[in-house]
Amino acid sequence: MTAVVLLAQTHLLSAQAVYQDKPFVQDYSVKYYLNQPNVSLSGLACDRNGVISLLSSDGELFHPTGGQFLHPGMVVPDNRYRFMKDKDLRAVATHDQQLVYLDRQAVLSNAWAGQPYFRHELPNAKWMACGRDFSTLISDGSALHLVRDSKTLWKGSLPADEVIALRAQEGTDRFWVLGRRSLSTFSLSGNQLTKVFDGADFMAFDLAEQGRKVIVGTRDGYIEFDAVNRKPVGTVRKKLPSTEITAVAEVDGRLWFGSPQGAFARRPDGGFDYFNGERWLPSNEVVGLARGRRGSVLVLTKAGLGEICFKTMTLLDKARFYEEQVRSRHIRNGFNASLSGMEKGNLGTGFLADSDNDGLWTSMYLAAEVFRYAVTKEPEALQNCRESLDAMERLYTINPVPGFPARSFERSGHIAELSDPERWQHAKHPDWDWKATTSSDEAIGHIFAFGAIAELIDDARLKKQAVMLIDTLMSHIVRNDLYLIDYDGKPTLWGKWNPTYVNSFPKTVGDRKLNSSNIIGMLQTAYHFTRKEKYRQKALELMQKHGYLDNLMTPMKEIGRAPDQADDHSKMLSDGWNHSDDEMYFVGYWGLYRYALNDTLKAKYRQAIIDHWEAERPEKEGAWNIFTALTGTRNFDLNEAVWYLKEHPLDLIDWSIMNSHRKDIEMIEPNFRRQTTREVLPPDERPVQRHNANMFSLDRKGGNGTSEHSAGDIWLLPYWMGRYLGVIR
Repeated sequence: MTAVVLLAQTHLLSAQAVYQDKPFVQDYSVKYYLNQPNVSLSGLACDRNGVISLLSSDGELFHPTGGQFLHPGMVVPDNRYRFMKDKDLRAVATHDQQLVYLDRQAVLSNAWAGQPYFRHELPNAKWMACGRDFSTLISDGSALHLVRDSKTLWKGSLPADEVIALRAQEGTDRFWVLGRRSLSTFSLSGNQLTKVFDGADFMAFDLAEQGRKVIVGTRDGYIEFDAVNRKPVGTVRKKLPSTEITAVAEVDGRLWFGSPQGAFARRPDGGFDYFNGERWLPSNEVVGLARGRRGSVLVLTKAGLGEICFKTMTLLDKARFYEEQVRSRHIRNGFNASLSGMEKGNLGTGFLADSDNDGLWTSMYLAAEVFRYAVTKEPEALQNCRESLDAMERLYTINPVPGFPARSFERSGHIAELSDPERWQHAKHPDWDWKATTSSDEAIGHIFAFGAIAELIDDARLKKQAVMLIDTLMSHIVRNDLYLIDYDGKPTLWGKWNPTYVNSFPKTVGDRKLNSSNIIGMLQTAYHFTRKEKYRQKALELMQKHGYLDNLMTPMKEIGRAPDQADDHSKMLSDGWNHSDDEMYFVGYWGLYRYALNDTLKAKYRQAIIDHWEAERPEKEGAWNIFTALTGTRNFDLNEAVWYLKEHPLDLIDWSIMNSHRKDIEMIEPNFRRQTTREVLPPDERPVQRHNANMFSLDRKGGNGTSEHSAGDIWLLPYWMGRYLGVIR
């Protein structure tokens, strides 16, 4: 790094907030599928050794086997205690962190040397809770019996109600009894059953805060009950991801809820972390919850078991994880690619897919590795840059048009299997085809990555290669009157920066501002590294004679729908905010601001960037916040950028995700920016999205588990850029 850059970085660090990387808790899921369609699981417990016991409605024991993150295991019959198969088991629970079972004849356990075996008199009993001195309260739904040492010490029932759950209050002589319409206590002192609360449609419950609270789930929300004063706390809480509560459990001081639409856990701020879809669970129909191994939470569903795990890691740890993800299964001919065609998340069944934007996604990953190398000087990062830059260069040589970059290339003979087969052309080499119709988002991505290499990489060959590619692309564009000219001699649909095209849009249409901003940044980058006057002169001409400076300075609040008298193309481009434009803007801001022709222009560009960022703030988009930091502004929502990086799921598979049904999010009226909710959801609760998507998208339907995104552009770019800019250390 040059002394000038070091001084600039020092100035930024003195003016801007810095996040000092420290450990945080990262959640992820290990899933175990039940592949036996005639089996219904109803019981769940986990002992002090981490042994998980699952009970079917037919009285058979099951357990999870195999399974690790991204590689699901299975739920299979539990043969470890072979003679337990002779038992007609009705319930499983824990007592003193040991597994305890209930069958038609007795309460029994294989712990304590197998000695607990207490006969009872309720052959249809299906509920059980073990209390002090192994006093056990059991119920068949109608009758309640207290048993100990094979003696029935008390018999009773809930008046005009059905028992649906039992709990023993630890450290006391009290049991809690939940009915469909009532909550009662049973005291060992005097064997007294006392109703403490009336209600309706109760479904599940658990004790919380060391027995001071009882949390009762209903068909329409949950109730907090003060166990000391024996009064409900407030009203039924319904502002939930799902109001039909099928399971309740306090795990390590945190309340967890199950529903037919997934599981959710209450945060300290009163909100909820939501676990919906197969990113987290085998199915959304939750039937049980329990504390699991090593602090995990077990979520029993109708399709198997989900184990929500928690791992302490830093952002750097997460970056290392994602680096491995990209290199091991997302590099196609040097491109940063998606893994597609998978069978329900099975990573071994996918193929590396081509994309309309192979050059763009690769340029973003390439820039991430440039920033990584600039910070760490790791040889691996430099080699990653070499390989991806070679792929980018071949985009220019595989087609016959001088200076024109292909969208992608792939081996020949399979055009029908590629995306948009009509866009593919045969290369001169008989073994390869290339994709035409390259767009402006490809071009701006190329210039961004090439400029970063030319400035920050200390390898002479790579620098020369990057500068050559900048000059190659920009010479083509300038030579062709600011158009990308395809193999047919015509401009591509979107590769247009000519004033006749750009200024044909009303000022309210975003493409006028966007294309002006992009081409000025591209020309400045070319001039900065080649020192060819034609690029500087063209940039000045566009700004001074054709209004491109005014165009790019248009405030974001003025961007909207085209007026009624506008042409159909303008109306089509402005029917709502295009989030791909955001990606093009911010990627282009690197060259626009960093390689400004003079300080006066730089100050104006800074104003335009911050104005755009203000419009984007509700999205809490990590990349846009970090890009904004390059201006040196004090406020660029660093906390939100770190939130984005922390909250991103480790699982980047395209699972089906549903949020639009939630009652804990505030929907807003349809609007131009297509913002759906008052507050954006965390990345791990919404569909996996690239930076060109709407962060307010709530649902993803179809194609469940068929593809995995690369973290190269989604996560590594904002992280390593933040590291390079010094706002993340």
